[in-house]
Amino acid sequence: MRRVSVQCMPSLTVSGRSWWSSPSAASWSCPPPPSGAAVFHRSLPGYRATPLSDVASLAAEWGVRRVVVKDESTRLGLPAFKALGVYYAVYRVVQDLLGGAAVQPDVAALRTAAQRVPGLVLVTATDGNHGRALAHVARILGVPARIFVPDVVSSAAIEAVRQEGADVVVISENYDDTVALAAADSASRPGAVLVQDTAWEGYETIPQYIVDGYSTMFGEIDDQLGADAASLVVTPMGVGSLAQAVVTHYKSRRQRVAVLGAEPDSAACVLTSLRAGRPVSVSTGATVMAGLNCGTPSSLAWPYLREGLDATAVLSDAEALAAARQLVDAGIPAGPCGAACVPAVRSVLADPGGRAALGLTSESVVVLLNTERSREHPGEGEG
Repeated sequence: MRRVSVQCMPSLTVSGRSWWSSPSAASWSCPPPPSGAAVFHRSLPGYRATPLSDVASLAAEWGVRRVVVKDESTRLGLPAFKALGVYYAVYRVVQDLLGGAAVQPDVAALRTAAQRVPGLVLVTATDGNHGRALAHVARILGVPARIFVPDVVSSAAIEAVRQEGADVVVISENYDDTVALAAADSASRPGAVLVQDTAWEGYETIPQYIVDGYSTMFGEIDDQLGADAASLVVTPMGVGSLAQAVVTHYKSRRQRVAVLGAEPDSAACVLTSLRAGRPVSVSTGATVMAGLNCGTPSSLAWPYLREGLDATAVLSDAEALAAARQLVDAGIPAGPCGAACVPAVRSVLADPGGRAALGLTSESVVVLLNTERSREHPGEGEG
């Protein structure tokens, strides 16, 4: 498991009420992600790079050369990016459970290997898409899945998980408490393995596999941009695992690439933690950005967020919904979580110091990560 040594806390600058910046993030660096995830993903049936689409209206609004959206709404037959992390994590977990035995990077070999693990049951807690992805992979591999879901998640998202054949347990708790219940349940069941996309002390190996799996997305972006290079990458944030993958990819390079995180104002655990200088938990409620409705940063993600985020912005449900409509009108079927990137940029640029904090010029290329499919499109699911 790779770790990042934290030398010091960067000085954070509050700019208005809705965003923070970290000037020292521009010069911070970290080791690159491992290369094996992309090789594995390319072996999967139906794999293809998801689209990267220009949105000229946003480029004109923000005074930059290009704004492009990485559209994860059809990743591996599911409505969100989560399958990248889940597939790769299960691949690595099965190898670990077989004593480190090598498994060829293809589904047939993985299915055979998974069924050699005595009593294997895949367990997780979810706001929707992560659990659906795990249930989907479990069905393909012919092993059971047990998925815990907070009752604030939409009935459509819960039903989508059930349709994958998983045992779904709906809990009248928030996301953090649901994760704790899933962890306790997996620990009590012989053969059960928790495949969770957040980390805490003592549970970090599998979440790191998930983060490593997300890295395939950014290699695709590099290839799709070609001679261009990203100047700013904007990512939605829940517990921060996707943001950790973004930071790992772009801060392991020589050229400056700014990273901006976006989170709901009703579940701003990252901004609150940055303000406190340590990971803290916040109370959460219902939000249209269900996949970002998380109260505690991942312990693995925290050093990357603290050191590598150039800025963090919070936004309202109304802003996310308006941005989703704008992206849908532009031909990108974005849901509220992915659309959160748009008002995050607007929030920063509304401040006189925001443009400089993000390092934007008229020649900049801004990459927005649309992490989920719109509710108006079939197969809808949250994060």
